[in-house]
Amino acid sequence: MTMKHSSALQRSAVKSHHSAGAAAAGERLALDQAGIEAAKSDLHTGAVTPHFGPWREEIIGLLNDALATEWVCVLRYKRHHFTAVGLASPAIASEFLVHANDEAQHADRLARRIVQLGGEPDFNPDTLTQRSHASYSPARDLQAMIRANLIAERVAIEAYSQMVALIGDKDPTTRRLIESILEQEQHHAEELADWLTPA
Repeated sequence: MTMKHSSALQRSAVKSHHSAGAAAAGERLALDQAGIEAAKSDLHTGAVTPHFGPWREEIIGLLNDALATEWVCVLRYKRHHFTAVGLASPAIASEFLVHANDEAQHADRLARRIVQLGGEPDFNPDTLTQRSHASYSPARDLQAMIRANLIAERVAIEAYSQMVALIGDKDPTTRRLIESILEQEQHHAEELADWLTPA
């Protein structure tokens, strides 16, 4: 997650907190009729309505960074699936492939949401590792592979948790998507932790 995306959304979180306080102080809940009228025009923007306000581009940026992270994770898990050796490796290597396929599905869901928001998913292989929160690992030892994948899952969990907090109510659909992916990343981390031999 870039600092630019993070700081702007953090400022918004503070404003949202103050707005929530004002609402609790007696403002009535009412739909913004001007926004509803505006939604009747600009049909070429598809699902992007005035509700998205100034945060759409920054949310797309966060999602593209997450997309890069997912693809780096796919590549790392695939590498480990095909190169794992050792007594325990067949079962764990099979699970590495399951995780790789899960991460590819996450990437597809992120790309689809980016398009819904009027953005372009960035699949440029030249910059994947630069934009990814997690690292690629050429580890050959099975336990080193497990550690590398566990570290990457923990990084993803932290990044997605921060994204959920930053996005908040600015884009509930994207927040729910991230929460859904986050739940699966937590499951991956639990599995990897179970396979890890204490140092």
